[in-house]
Amino acid sequence: MSALEKYILAIITTDQTKAAGGTAIFVCKTQEEMHFYARNLEAILDGIAHGIGDDMYVIVKH
Repeated sequence: MSALEKYILAIITTDQTKAAGGTAIFVCKTQEEMHFYARNLEAILDGIAHGIGDDMYVIVKH
């Protein structure tokens, strides 16, 4: 059995209807707030932020 190597740490979005599941979800009011959260959570969680369209970031551990 191998260890889990890649996983989603958090989702940051301005559209609450596009995110659900078993990870932390941060819903922001503006794109500027979303970018702020993505940059900071990327550093705090030691992950990498990936933009998914104009309204979502996914913080992933590689």
